[in-house]
Amino acid sequence: MTDHENCSPANSRTPWNKGKLIGARPPLRPKHVWAIRTRLLIEGRIRDLALFNLAIDSKLRGCDVVAVKVEDVAPNGYTMDRATVRQKKTGHPVKFELTDQTRQAIDDYLKAAGKKPGEFLFTGRRGFGRYMTTRQYARLLSEWLASIGLDPKLFGTHSLRRTKATLIYRRTGNLRAVQLLLGHTKIESTVRYLGIEVDDALAIAEQVDV
Repeated sequence: MTDHENCSPANSRTPWNKGKLIGARPPLRPKHVWAIRTRLLIEGRIRDLALFNLAIDSKLRGCDVVAVKVEDVAPNGYTMDRATVRQKKTGHPVKFELTDQTRQAIDDYLKAAGKKPGEFLFTGRRGFGRYMTTRQYARLLSEWLASIGLDPKLFGTHSLRRTKATLIYRRTGNLRAVQLLLGHTKIESTVRYLGIEVDDALAIAEQVDV
């Protein structure tokens, strides 16, 4: 369920899943996103709500989500409308928007946890100064999914990365925009990532009159 295969710098080593058939983790549906948000809010899980919302909005790989620092999203003590994070895999920066509900969740978490610039936003069990592991992140996601009746085995942290990107593509058909938001260097990667088929392309084309 972790994203180890997608976090290492390009060409650094052979992917662990090379030659294996690994199914793509599907994105969450909007109703699932809202169900998890509601559950975390009701249970008062301030950190988890901030983590979940940031993962959805940022569209980052799991390894990049857990390594976000306070100054990446809130350099002046409050969460910005837009942020930039450098991806571990490509080394390229990627920009993303932060919605009102995500900014509120992060601000509440910053206040409750007393987080300051220079610190990792989500620290884990390894002690101060070290960020949450992708394994811990995956375990949390499993808890969230199970709490709303979904099978954790069917999803992964990559599901959160795909969720908003998939919605944006379905609503706009703008593949280039999604490529930029995901930080893909090649448009072909975005096509494969979204699982775009000929029928998808035709459906978009049918909506355009000349």
